[in-house]
Amino acid sequence: MNMISLVLAVANISSPQTILSLFSSPTLFWLIAGAILCFAELLLPTAFVAFMMGLGALAVAAVSLILPNLNLQVLLWMAFSAIFVLVSRRLIPKRNSKVLEDAKEAQTLTEIPAGGTGRVIYEGNSWRARCGDETLAIAAAQKVIVVDRKGTTLIVMPEHLLHLE
Repeated sequence: MNMISLVLAVANISSPQTILSLFSSPTLFWLIAGAILCFAELLLPTAFVAFMMGLGALAVAAVSLILPNLNLQVLLWMAFSAIFVLVSRRLIPKRNSKVLEDAKEAQTLTEIPAGGTGRVIYEGNSWRARCGDETLAIAAAQKVIVVDRKGTTLIVMPEHLLHLE
């Protein structure tokens, strides 16, 4: 017994014509499409895109009761899906790419002038850095502590000022 026969037997559907009649109603089509898309999100994580497209299809299923034009339904589905995806992106908090651990050591490669930027070696990579106290200058080859990160610039403080042990 192949898979299609099994599905037909479980659904108590006697012929393929009965399956085609399921899609004769646009409302039923959108309900099935919405359920399939929502379920697909469980199997293939797409960052809620498939789920939002499924919700768009379910919304169009409700609208299809009033609006019988299939072309408009497809346009509404695309619009609802796009709106739902954009709204969901605003509601989901953004992940930090890489959070710096608190107070890690680095070493200056170049001088960091007061209020300016220089270069430090941090975790084996060269980073742009500036001093957390804009009135201080830090000489080259000095140990510093990374206290923050602003984009790709590290905020550092001279180790001797923080008295870390």
